[in-house]
Amino acid sequence: MLAAAALAVLAAAMAPAGAADPVPSIFNSTEIRKEGLKPFPKWTGALEKYFAERDGVEGGCEAPKFNRCHYKKWFALLEGLEGKKLKDQLKAVNKKLNSNKYIVDMINWGVKDYWETPGEFFEKYGDCEDYSIAKFLSLRALGVPAESMRVVVVKDLNLDVAHAILAVYTPKKVLILDNQLSIVVEARRIRHYRPIFSVSETGWWKHINKKKRKKRKRRSE
Repeated sequence: MLAAAALAVLAAAMAPAGAADPVPSIFNSTEIRKEGLKPFPKWTGALEKYFAERDGVEGGCEAPKFNRCHYKKWFALLEGLEGKKLKDQLKAVNKKLNSNKYIVDMINWGVKDYWETPGEFFEKYGDCEDYSIAKFLSLRALGVPAESMRVVVVKDLNLDVAHAILAVYTPKKVLILDNQLSIVVEARRIRHYRPIFSVSETGWWKHINKKKRKKRKRRSE
């Protein structure tokens, strides 16, 4: 059963990943790997709170606050995706979570930027990074390795704002789950995002735009 298996899979969160870093880069960027997650307390805080909610908050499914009973129901829904191809799991998770309302943090929490747990997202909805976190942890519950996924913060060049998405790395391509897109798409098909940084469970990556890097190199010559 997924609900039981997920406990073992997700218990490995925050532990060092054994697999090598994914090879493809995204959005024409050069990636620089950084160890540790100290610069991202909102991300690590969301992960820690998630495990506390999932394992420790008692209550019935009729309770308004998300608790262990609600998480069991969530795992039961994911269980129907067990054994399916990765692309089908990504499509289903993206579609399901994108059906939730978009609500900015200032309305929900009274602050400009708050990173929610899945429980908080299901209770109160959320904004772009909250969709991405819920998708990340849904796929982790299905057994997708943490080292194959990252929450990526980008600049949306069309809207001139920061945005967050989930990137899933495969050996040949990077797939993007985005609350602004109804379908899962390959990163190479998206032209209007400039990545700033990305995070997983054990480290993070700084992204440098390759065009900018070439300009800097020419200036120094």
